[in-house]
Parts: sequence; structure tokens; C-alpha cells
Amino acid sequence: MRHTLWLVLLVNSVLLGGCQTAPSNDAALSHQQKPDRRTPDTIAIDRNIEQTAHEELADNQELIGRSHINVHAYNGLALLTGEVPNEAVKTNVLDIVRVIPQVKMVRDSLVIAQPINSTTRANDAQLTAQVEAALQQIHTLPNFDPAMVKVVTENGIVYLMGQVSREEGNVVINVTRLQPNVKQIITVFEYLD
Repeated sequence: MRHTLWLVLLVNSVLLGGCQTAPSNDAALSHQQKPDRRTPDTIAIDRNIEQTAHEELADNQELIGRSHINVHAYNGLALLTGEVPNEAVKTNVLDIVRVIPQVKMVRDSLVIAQPINSTTRANDAQLTAQVEAALQQIHTLPNFDPAMVKVVTENGIVYLMGQVSREEGNVVINVTRLQPNVKQIITVFEYLD
């Protein structure tokens, strides 16, 4: 039986100035259509985890209007980002996601704060598209496909998920670090070597 190691690294943030480019829907679509290292069944399971979490959390009246929660799944790991009003709500959210079938691990990155505004959310979407576009430009790594990396941004913090070699992970981190307006990088990689 193969054991995997989930390594969570916190890379100190570097604030860089510069202009941003508008996100491209074409780039996002082509990124989603490319194969990654997960099997089709695993991809379907991850989508089901995200959908189930969304439905369960949307039905919870305690969360509506008081929280901003995102759940992203990769190879059975559920990454929770966003803002909740207090520790009790945070615990409730974690309990809901932990019992979703086929969730292997939960990475809690929820913060206790007011939900971020729509402008910040739009900036996060733009930053995600910017990082994804930058990853498309990596041509120096053999067998690297940017679809191996799932990019999530919350309040300027970029989360990188995926199954990568250590060399690929280092290159992805360095490319991400060079993007303007990245406050911090947190990797949630499953290293293959």
C-alpha cells in the first residue's frame, strides 16, 4: 500500500508591485480541460466532495450571510478557505466537511473575520487567473502540465494544491512568487518523490 505525505509549507509573503492583467476565460477553460495526474475517478470524487460540501454548507442557516467559505478538493484533501464569525462556527464547518464521504484529510485555512468584500473576491479571481497563466509558461520541466496544480486564492493568499515532484513544486512556487499582489503562498502539495 502506497503511503502519501501531505506536506504543507508556508512560504513567507513577498509583496510585489506592478500591473495586473485581466483574467482570460479561454486560459481557464483550457487549463480545466487538460489532464492531470489524478485518475478520472479521483477527479470525479474531488468534484463530488466540493459539490457535497457546498450543498451542506448552503443548507446551514448559521452560516448564511455571516460567513464566506470555499471548499476545494484535490486527491481527497479538502482545503477550506474563507472567513467565519467565530470559533464555534469554524468548528461546525470543519465537522460538516470531515464527514463527507471520501474526504481523506481537511486543511483548515479558515480565519475568524468578517467576510471579504466583492472587490477583494474579484481581485482574488484575477490573481488566480494570473498565476494559472504564469504556470502555463513553464516549459523547462519534463512532463510538467500546469493542470497538475490547482490554484486557489483567498484575500491575496495563494494556495497551491497538487501532485508534483519536489523540483516541479519549487518551480511552481518560484513562478507564483513573481506574480504581483501575492501576499503569501501556502502549498498543499502531495510530493511524488
